[in-house]
Amino acid sequence: MRPRELVELTSDAAAAWSQRHFHTRLDRRHLICLSAVLATVCVTPARAQSARMRKIGALLGISKDDPQARPRVSAFVRQLETVGWMEGRNFVIDVRFGASDPERMRAEAKALVSSAPDVILTQSNLATATMLGETTTIPIVFTVGGDPVGSGFIKSLARPGTNATGFTSFEPPMAQKWIQLLKEIAPHVTRVGLVLHPETVANIKFEQAAETAATSLGLTATRIGVHDTTEIAQGLEEFAAVRNGGIVVFPNPITNEHRNLLVSLADRHRLPAVYAFRYFADQGGLLSYGINVVDQYRRAAIYVDRILKGEKPSDLPAQQPTKFELLINLQAAKSLGLSVPASLQIAADEVIE
Repeated sequence: MRPRELVELTSDAAAAWSQRHFHTRLDRRHLICLSAVLATVCVTPARAQSARMRKIGALLGISKDDPQARPRVSAFVRQLETVGWMEGRNFVIDVRFGASDPERMRAEAKALVSSAPDVILTQSNLATATMLGETTTIPIVFTVGGDPVGSGFIKSLARPGTNATGFTSFEPPMAQKWIQLLKEIAPHVTRVGLVLHPETVANIKFEQAAETAATSLGLTATRIGVHDTTEIAQGLEEFAAVRNGGIVVFPNPITNEHRNLLVSLADRHRLPAVYAFRYFADQGGLLSYGINVVDQYRRAAIYVDRILKGEKPSDLPAQQPTKFELLINLQAAKSLGLSVPASLQIAADEVIE
């Protein structure tokens, strides 16, 4: 074979080799693309199922225009976002406000159940009790549950055994602490008025514990049952007619809703007062000792996340508070002519000047 023919043959072979391997590369690319398409087709339904829009309902024992409402709901939503949920993308929340009105609570509860949410958040015993009266299947997570076992919401803290679980606020022995704090900050007090909602089971349990503590400290306990502003005003006026009195305001949607009135009346009648939530002291109340409600909403978001991922409320233990806050308002103490013991100020988480 002549050199020129050898060169031409070699060129033809090279071209054939190049064309063959070019198609091989194209086939590999096509195969990769096809695999990607098939993977998308196969995986997408599963992803769509896990990422479907979830609905969270909320029934809260607070008014919509209450300054405490927005921080609580915002804390709940932000905590959900930290564990991967995004409002409007994979969940929506329908918040209803029942305040302290039983009829409104029932109407809002019925509306929530009819909308078929995946889980319902509640705040206040009234809200939880009302919600449980409407559904025994939709999971419920309570953020502030006073004595949930005694109130019939769950069977036990460790094993709720119902469609509800969540985070407790106060157990009955806390009422004894409130009585002790009243006597400590106002040693002259010989009478204590227990401001409560008489139809709330938890308030009745608090009353029993408070009476025991009052007796041990030489105090006379008097019930001041309230349902509205008229009863609050009348009850405190009658109680203040006799000297050396102080009051303990039990947690309830009614007392929370009318906290400004309670604080102003306690000041007007010169009644040393102990409250369960810090926003009473922030607004001029003498002393508060209790939970951080906003933090309860954050903790509740973790349980909502777990339920949305498949866990059952009956298997999630109801959790008790891990921290209580003591706030003292020195300005209120001065107005009442009280000298707050240094030991109490040192023990306080915050002293409001």
